Amino acid sequence: MKSLADLKALRDQTKKRLDLRDGENDYRIVVGMGTCGISAGARPVLNTFVEEVGKHNYSATVTQSGCMGLCSYEPIVEVFDKQGNKTTYVHMNPAKAEEVARKHIGQGEICEEFTIGAAGR
Repeated sequence: MKSLADLKALRDQTKKRLDLRDGENDYRIVVGMGTCGISAGARPVLNTFVEEVGKHNYSATVTQSGCMGLCSYEPIVEVFDKQGNKTTYVHMNPAKAEEVARKHIGQGEICEEFTIGAAGR
């Protein structure tokens, strides 16, 4: 940082990222970031959700958790709506995360083919 303006820009950028994680939104997106999730590719999935929510101004909070206990299904993403209904997405990757953001978060349409129920078939 070279000036007070640089510091303010950094503060504003950080505040915008934190606003995606907190607040009253229609959805809460939780990405499992335990060791198993990270090794399976959860970090790019988390980054994709943060980028998509910010880019499209979706009413969603993006957070992370530790191990969700289903290591063979990692990366795992849970999406909660305002009523507390949970949808669990498994074997996620950035392309799937982008589609879930667009369809589920943006349009309210669950992507059944990526859910834990579909994975067990």
